[in-house]
Amino acid sequence: PLSVKEAQGLAKALDTRKAAAKAFLKPKGLLPCSVLHINPSEDGSVVWYTKPQTQKLYFSESLGIVSQELPLPALVWAANKSRLFVYAVATKGKPCLSTPLFNAPFFNLYHNGNVCMGSVDVRISQSAALEEFIQAWEGYFFGSYFSHFIGGHNPVKGNLISLYQSLADTGSVFPVEELVPNNKQLKNLLR
Repeated sequence: PLSVKEAQGLAKALDTRKAAAKAFLKPKGLLPCSVLHINPSEDGSVVWYTKPQTQKLYFSESLGIVSQELPLPALVWAANKSRLFVYAVATKGKPCLSTPLFNAPFFNLYHNGNVCMGSVDVRISQSAALEEFIQAWEGYFFGSYFSHFIGGHNPVKGNLISLYQSLADTGSVFPVEELVPNNKQLKNLLR
């Protein structure tokens, strides 16, 4: 049997919540170059970017698009433990505070850039390191199936399905002239 004092000491030693909270969003080493902003509050949030890349996108059968690798523009991501926002940028270099944001060229996005995760079971660890946090959100996003426009929101100037099919056929880079301005700048994402 333990005394009350010993039991309280044991409970305090076993309570790892404070340690986990301190570890949340802590980088494993040097701060990754892609990270633009970190807010290490209790809910925590990160803003980062990815350069133009080719990525495999998965589509629901109802869209009539084959799941395949497609070129993407540079993207700006903003996330906390429960929500993800994705935007496109027309530049290839690291964005700055005044960089204009565009709608990201994907289905399942609201007009404000918020991603509808549908049935994806988002589980961000309370002690996720910065790199794990970013990798988890990108994995959830690119590992999900794109299925629909939300509220009739078309994120590009033309037809998104036709654009994807054209990119698949030609293998060219993403045409940034197809991006639609979001009327925000990067500085609007910093909280």
